[in-house]
Amino acid sequence: MKIAILSQQAKLYSTQRLAEAARLRGHEVLVIDTLRCYMNIVAHKPSIHYKGKRLDGIDAVIPRIGASITFYGTAVLRQCEMMGIFPVNESVAISRSRDKLRSLQLLARKGIGLPITGFAHSPDDTPDLIRMVRGSPLVIKLLEGTQGMGVVLAETPKAAESVIDAFAGLKVNILVQEFIQEAECSDIRCFVVGGKVVASMKRQAKPGEFRSNLHRGGTSSQIKITPEERKAAVRAARIMGLNVAGVDILRSKQGPLILEVNSSPGLKGIETTTGIDVASKIIDFIELNAKPNNTRTKGKG
Repeated sequence: MKIAILSQQAKLYSTQRLAEAARLRGHEVLVIDTLRCYMNIVAHKPSIHYKGKRLDGIDAVIPRIGASITFYGTAVLRQCEMMGIFPVNESVAISRSRDKLRSLQLLARKGIGLPITGFAHSPDDTPDLIRMVRGSPLVIKLLEGTQGMGVVLAETPKAAESVIDAFAGLKVNILVQEFIQEAECSDIRCFVVGGKVVASMKRQAKPGEFRSNLHRGGTSSQIKITPEERKAAVRAARIMGLNVAGVDILRSKQGPLILEVNSSPGLKGIETTTGIDVASKIIDFIELNAKPNNTRTKGKG
């Protein structure tokens, strides 16, 4: 099988592990810089060119599309779908998951547990927005932020008003979310592949920090998740339409609450923490499912 990995950096841990796992199974692997692809948009024979040559004979594509290039990356992936190439995650599902507001609305519509969340641009009544999410402390997020960037914890009503008003002055969209005290500045990353949680870890924020992202100095440890948490992670990935996803969960008094569903979850933290060969499980999924035109949208979304 010929497998393409869409990645801007061939030397990233996740890209290298996926390529290594595929080659160990005897597959041919191409690591392709997404932004250097260019496409021929025609009705009968759509194509993708890379480094002066048409990409032919590809059976499956693994999208590792960074948040900053979502628009172009999903366009390239959509072209792959139009060519009949099997995508590990489809373009529509990636676009859906990258839109924080849309993803929360979809999850809420299906009854998935979420932290109480408000959405605003330039609120007329900031105190009412704060009351909507049960008051302070609360978390304020830029809608476009990633890896903990653009996320602020406001511990008092006055601090919350100041941050919200400052963001409103920047003319940006914001999410205001209740702070789950009992989670104790930690969350659970569940790695879902093909409708199953194949690995999970607990991420704990460093002292003095509330964001548990490993990029922010958080630490990780193995954890045994509950059947309820497992079910929530699988359902969240399915609602997003993602075959491979990193689902972040908060433990609360009300049960598991979904914080985020990531369409390009990193492998380094989860593999080094758990010792589980997650990359090979993704290749397993490809081997079972990679057939021509085996997509839900076929590039139409």
